Amino acid sequence: MSRSTDSQKAERLNAAHGLLARGLSVAEAALLLSRQFTMSRRQAYRYIEAAQTLERPVPVAEPTAAVTFKLAPSLVDAVRARAAAETTTISDLVSRALRAYLGEAGSNG
Repeated sequence: MSRSTDSQKAERLNAAHGLLARGLSVAEAALLLSRQFTMSRRQAYRYIEAAQTLERPVPVAEPTAAVTFKLAPSLVDAVRARAAAETTTISDLVSRALRAYLGEAGSNG
C-alpha cells in the first residue's frame, strides 16, 4: 500500500476536523472517516486524534510536478546557498520566486 501524499493527509485531517466540529463523538467520527476514505479504523482514529489539536483546518497544498531546466552553474550555486541560508528547500525557494514574479505571492503551494 502506498503512503499518502501531503495533500491527501491535509484533506483527511480537515475532514476529521469537520466531523468533530459538527459535534460527532470520536467513535462516530472515526467510523465515518474510515468509510469516507476507505482506511482502517485505527488510521481514522489517528487522524481524529491529530484533528483534536487543531484550532482550524490546515491548508491543503497543491500537488507538485517535477520540472527539469538548465541554469548557469553560478545561479545554481546562488540558489543552493540562499535556500540553505533560509533553511528551506530549493523547490520552496524557486516556487516563491516564480509566484512573486508571476504576481501570485499570496497563493498556497
